[in-house]
Amino acid sequence: MGKKTVKTQEGDAATKATKPAVAEGAVVKAASAAKRKAKHVQEGKVYVNATYNNTVVTVTDTTGNVLAWASAGSLGFSGPKKATPFASSKVIAAITEKIQASGPKDISVIVKGIGSGRDSAIRSLINNGFNILSIKDATPIPHNGPRPAKIRRV
Repeated sequence: MGKKTVKTQEGDAATKATKPAVAEGAVVKAASAAKRKAKHVQEGKVYVNATYNNTVVTVTDTTGNVLAWASAGSLGFSGPKKATPFASSKVIAAITEKIQASGPKDISVIVKGIGSGRDSAIRSLINNGFNILSIKDATPIPHNGPRPAKIRRV
């Protein structure tokens, strides 16, 4: 937190620069990140949310704790390119790179949405060495919906 005054044997004061507090915080963050990656997960779930505008992939353990996530927008795709099959395959490649050391190999896939990246995401999971135990479609389907408006009388 600034400079410390250190007295030498001669009695005069000499200033000695110490490490800034930010560097110490960075060391603590790096240590906690290494501690977090030390946990090895054998089985997990992969949630693929494919919309018309983006593709978001989240990897969790069986209890629901998030291990890693990525989206096409976070990888630098913009506009209508985010919802393409190519972008979803790149998202899966980024997820694989994040969890290659500690992440699950046996996964259950939950797919949600009607975007064009959903099939490509599942194929990319298979190509990246994941063992898919099950595939579930959790796309919300409207049933009956709200009451229709009254008939207009002129």
